[in-house]
Amino acid sequence: MRFEDLLERAHRLVETGERRVLGIGGAPGSGKSTLARRLVDALGPDAALVGMDGFHLAQCELDRLGIADRKGAPDTFDVSGYADLLARLKACGPDVVYAPEFRREIEEPVACAVPVAPEVPLVVTEGNYLLTRLAQWERVRTVLDEAWFLLLDEDVRVARLVDRHVRYGRSPEEARERALHGSDHANAVLVNASYESADLVVEGVL
Repeated sequence: MRFEDLLERAHRLVETGERRVLGIGGAPGSGKSTLARRLVDALGPDAALVGMDGFHLAQCELDRLGIADRKGAPDTFDVSGYADLLARLKACGPDVVYAPEFRREIEEPVACAVPVAPEVPLVVTEGNYLLTRLAQWERVRTVLDEAWFLLLDEDVRVARLVDRHVRYGRSPEEARERALHGSDHANAVLVNASYESADLVVEGVL
């Protein structure tokens, strides 16, 4: 599917005249963040990007809970906070809503980094677990007006993921281990099983 076709579909959500929430799901390395950013950039003032990754638990909390080695797994996020914020955004009150943003350069979420004004008709959110049926995560799907799932060839997805890990400081060996056998692999298996909950499955590289 071409990007232009997806942009046209997003435009139809904008044109309803009411606040809509579009979710983009997919396994690590499938291109969710890139597609979401392209859509929001193309839609300009009609869209805002609120990523799931902004709800990562802080590193100090992961350490306290003893789950730092599984950072990125479903239980290492503030799921309730994410679902609550999406519901608040969808309700579209009169005030600006501030969302958190994950900063890869520090590997931490930053609060109140993304302002969403009430006149913005479309909120785009993206993340691994948007369509999963895990406890609490199911709430996220109920808030989404439309959900897309990116399904990418596994060899391409893993290569992208390894490259990303290397860019952010891991050795090539560590990157491959994480992508092929570690938490990234386990998360991908879980996430790819959720594609049937999507309104649209996007296959291939955009």
